[in-house]
Amino acid sequence: MRYTWRWFGPDDPVSLSDIRQAGATEVVTALHHVPNGTVWTPAEIERRRAEVEAAGLAWRVVESIPVCDAIKTGAADWREKADIWAESARNLAASGIDTICYNFMPVLDWTRTELDHRLSDGASCLRFDNVQFAAFDLHILCREGAEADHDAPTRLSAREAFEAMDEAAIDRLTTTILAGLPGSEESFTLDGFRDRLAMYDGITPDRLRANLAAFLQRVLPQLEGTGAKLAIHPDDPPRALFGLPRIVSTVEDMRAIAAMQDEPHNGFTFCVGSYGVRADNLLVDMLREFGSRVHFLHLRATRRDADGLSFQEAAHLDGDADMAAIVDAVLEIERHRGVQLPFRPDHGHAMLSDLKAEFRAGYPAIGRLRGMAEIRGLETALSWARAQTEPAN
Repeated sequence: MRYTWRWFGPDDPVSLSDIRQAGATEVVTALHHVPNGTVWTPAEIERRRAEVEAAGLAWRVVESIPVCDAIKTGAADWREKADIWAESARNLAASGIDTICYNFMPVLDWTRTELDHRLSDGASCLRFDNVQFAAFDLHILCREGAEADHDAPTRLSAREAFEAMDEAAIDRLTTTILAGLPGSEESFTLDGFRDRLAMYDGITPDRLRANLAAFLQRVLPQLEGTGAKLAIHPDDPPRALFGLPRIVSTVEDMRAIAAMQDEPHNGFTFCVGSYGVRADNLLVDMLREFGSRVHFLHLRATRRDADGLSFQEAAHLDGDADMAAIVDAVLEIERHRGVQLPFRPDHGHAMLSDLKAEFRAGYPAIGRLRGMAEIRGLETALSWARAQTEPAN
């Protein structure tokens, strides 16, 4: 595998020097300073690439070119927005950045209710608590129709949780959900969030799926011959939130997307943590089924609570996913395809000096270094075991 590390640009507290010392050879980044819906020019791309290469690293994967709501909702100007997106992708591919991770999640790119959940060993992690989420949805956002999306026990627990909150707790939960996490397109106020949700009134899963198909039909022909590979990221978490549709959550969703444009460049980011939140997602089987279409790997682990809806970020080898079986499947895919797939240690526990340092939520330095080291050890051991069973030439 190719060892990559997400970097949020010059303002990222984790520096390029830190990344190189951690053992990565590539960064995964984006032009976060360029306004959404604006073309990423060759000059801006080359400026960022030169900065990365001056630090002894490479940039070959972008995460992400934002897909704006106009495209997702099929607004009147969606074609113009899609053409801007495609031009940015062409410019990236011309500079050797040929793997393009993107998502099609409405409004919020990813959702957590806690950014600093303390663990028994003193480290901290990201967490999604379904009762806390329901308390926000029902009693802080006061979304119309929210009661229908939460069962009676959850509604009761959510009311009790809300009534126990003081103003600081309400503000903290609101900020966590709405202020925007790394990679998000933007942050919201409560009123702004309500307005954005209203844009999706009447957008069913079938409608959103049709809009994704139209987007791919529009942009993929414009990327023909460039070598660009699109890799859609799964929903995080992989289920409906705030009444919004989700269409990249299950193996059936992956099959539908693969059928939209039946060619390898219409592919996937296989995020173990996102898909793994659902117990019905058979991760190794999914990875093998779409092995020819997987262009980027997020290897992280999550652990589900007993309710099946709440979860937290686990250590990379200590979650619900069988990471050894997943890495072994990746090695087989690489052997079959004759390529090395880029992976990054996604998220990570904040630990040791992380706890006293500044970092983007979910992206501590030491926690990710630990995850990368664990995956490297796992890959090395599995590769050695494979070599022992292969016949000698």
